[in-house]
Amino acid sequence: MKKVYYYNTYEDDIVKNANQNYELKSNFKWVHSNLIYKIIAKLLKLLITLWSLIYDKLYLHVSIKNKKILKKEKGYFLYSNHTQMLGDVFNPFLICFPHHPNIICSASNLGIPILGKLLAMGGAIPIPNNVHDMMKFKEKINDCIKKNQPIIIYPEAHLWPYATFIRPYSNVSFHYPVQLEKKVFVATTTYVKSKLFKKPKIIIYIDGPFQSNCDLSRKENIKNMHDLVYNTMQKRSQLNNYEYVTYKKKD
Repeated sequence: MKKVYYYNTYEDDIVKNANQNYELKSNFKWVHSNLIYKIIAKLLKLLITLWSLIYDKLYLHVSIKNKKILKKEKGYFLYSNHTQMLGDVFNPFLICFPHHPNIICSASNLGIPILGKLLAMGGAIPIPNNVHDMMKFKEKINDCIKKNQPIIIYPEAHLWPYATFIRPYSNVSFHYPVQLEKKVFVATTTYVKSKLFKKPKIIIYIDGPFQSNCDLSRKENIKNMHDLVYNTMQKRSQLNNYEYVTYKKKD
């Protein structure tokens, strides 16, 4: 029997962690210059990449299509649908290899016991809880782009496990690539029936690049970029052929 999730709106948190209301501490450090920290972070990212390969191939059964278009790219933005609890942490390390990804996430993820403390060192960029930290958040994104590192964004914001449809999302996160004049790529996670396992196989399709149009205003470019990414995800989502989890709107 399939698992069924009931929701009120697309903004519902289907999956919650123990510290869902966690807020960043006032002394949270956004950009690190300490050499020892950088070395440890580099080693941690290498270990995550290795574990991602093992986890994705042996447990999630992930395959990535058209990954070659990212091989020579640096300092880009990659948008993806949000349907895997751990997969959406590990998949970008294989998608973006040999570059290490920086993943924009909810601050609540840093409140996860033990693991949360390592997330920022591994490349997580938490969304601030206040206006003061928003400036530092933007500086962090700029710092990653200057270092030619990819930024991963899940515009749906809320994790819906194994969802086979694309939820509507705002264009709020699309001003970053427009402002910084960087390329945008799309990674759409899809699910197909497995002949060997109960859980579906995962196929991730990479599309792009998309870039700002010099004939459009900044506001128009943000909307246009949103539409290009959303329509690409919608098109790729048609390749889903197995519904492992069913979603139903509450009456």
